[in-house]
Amino acid sequence: MKPRLQTLETRSKSKPRGIYPKGFSGIKMKIVVLPVGEVDRRFLNEIQRGLSEVFPRSVCSISGYVLSLSSEAYSPSRRQYKSDIILSEILDLTKRTKGEADRLYRVLGVTEVDLYVPSMNFIFGQAQCPGKAALISLHRLRQEFYGEPSDDKLFYERAVKEAVHEIGHSLGLEHCPNPLCAMHFSLHIGMTDRKHQKFCEKCGAKLSLLC
Repeated sequence: MKPRLQTLETRSKSKPRGIYPKGFSGIKMKIVVLPVGEVDRRFLNEIQRGLSEVFPRSVCSISGYVLSLSSEAYSPSRRQYKSDIILSEILDLTKRTKGEADRLYRVLGVTEVDLYVPSMNFIFGQAQCPGKAALISLHRLRQEFYGEPSDDKLFYERAVKEAVHEIGHSLGLEHCPNPLCAMHFSLHIGMTDRKHQKFCEKCGAKLSLLC
């Protein structure tokens, strides 16, 4: 049976909170948060909430469908999953939904497993740039991964930042040199902690032109 991503379990809208650059009113999108493998619903709720704040004119929902982790994507030698394969599967799902014809329809996959691309040891996420499919990993966002005590607040903040970053790519934004911008590339978790959940003025202006 074909999955139905267009069936939205929950929707969240929030009013603008003044986080956008002058002249940028936000983008009206439909964003579906898709669990890839087993993901705690609480984490998906926080990501949904965060995206709704950063993109206040958008409708953000959590899919009732769970995309199974592909055995083809798993590398036994690395004990990681190849991101390209999972991203391709997410894209295939968008083609089976009503959102395929919607220019501003996005599906953000969220997974607990560690991701990689052949040229890097790991990645926090990946997206089509531009395109409808994006993906983030929660694996390296927890303090416990670095031998530190659990910190849910910090974990959620990191997850939202990476989600915003990949959605930004899906809208056509490239990496930004501003270390505080959501579109700045994170080589390590410290760079994720430093940057904000919002776009800088230049990236906000680009989005206004792209969308």
